[in-house]
This record gives sequence, C-alpha cells and structure tokens, in this order.
Amino acid sequence: MTETKTRARPAAVALTANAEARITQLMSAAPEGSIGVRLSTPRRGCSGLAYSVDYVTEEQKFDEKIVTPGGVFYIDGASVLYLIGSTMDWVEDDFAAGFVFENPNAKGACGCGESFTV
Repeated sequence: MTETKTRARPAAVALTANAEARITQLMSAAPEGSIGVRLSTPRRGCSGLAYSVDYVTEEQKFDEKIVTPGGVFYIDGASVLYLIGSTMDWVEDDFAAGFVFENPNAKGACGCGESFTV
C-alpha cells in the first residue's frame, strides 16, 4: 500500500514578529468571548478595498486560521484571494501606529494608504 503525503500549504498572509506581538497585545485586552482577530477586506475607501482587523467571537467556515503564540489570527474567507502572498507588519513611530501590508496583489492604492485596488 502506498502512503500519500500531503504538504501543508503556506498561510495566505505572512505575519512579521511585530505583527504577532501586536496580536498578543490585542488578545490580552480582548473583550470577553473573543477567540481571535480577523483580517478582512471590506469595500470602502477611495480605491475600493480596505484592510480591517477586528475581534471575532466565532470561527467562520471558510476563514483561514493562523495560530500565533499570542492568539489566533483569522483571514476572512472572502478576502483570501486578495491577500495571497501578502506580509502584515505592525509599525509604530512618533506620529502613528498601525498594521502595514505589503500586498503583491494590489494594483494601486489611494494617497492616504487606507484602501487599495486589485
């Protein structure tokens, strides 16, 4: 009998150490009942799609699930195709702090960086 081996596929989004640390911070202050945070790409902004990170209380059937040391990170199933190959980082400076995305699928972005097109 031949044994079939399956190879684990890489996550759609790579998280930097800073992004994982921020997820840990978010989960340590999460509202009761939160099971993780979810990245989605709702339609909004001047370019069409925006990045949104929110607490989640239940796992959705088609979400991609990434287990990090500080908590579970979900990617909305409807957003995965827009995000494949992306890197998510957490950046802080003297004036702002936030998640920053390097997305090879984005064909353009608005001037303020809040939204993108594919």
